[in-house]
Amino acid sequence: MRDVPVGSIRHLEIWVPHLDRAREEWGWLLGELGYEPFQDWPTGCSWKLGGTYVVVESSDAITGTAHRRTDPGVNHVAFHAGTRENVDRIRALGADAGWYEMFESKYPHAGGPDHYAAYLVNTDSYEVELVAE
Repeated sequence: MRDVPVGSIRHLEIWVPHLDRAREEWGWLLGELGYEPFQDWPTGCSWKLGGTYVVVESSDAITGTAHRRTDPGVNHVAFHAGTRENVDRIRALGADAGWYEMFESKYPHAGGPDHYAAYLVNTDSYEVELVAE
């Protein structure tokens, strides 16, 4: 078994209100970040990169019809996105794939002067941070 750092994330599971839309939006974004389709089943699907995989699933146990990133819970997920040019590229293409820019007037330093990142939010209000090396 390969050496895995303690504390590294094995997988992230995101419950979504609209599975078909999530497949498209998350599939596009994760594909741009190098993830490959991994699993597919009637109520969900996943993408994998190295030893990490991301799941989107629509479960019968979901108690609401909308995600609110400002409610208690996880606010956003940050991904390493490679070079600054790659962050710029994904940012520029995002709206056509359902990912809209946040903090546009502060781009690319909304996280601070030494932090190069794009903050995007999708149709269902899930926020991601794409961080340059």
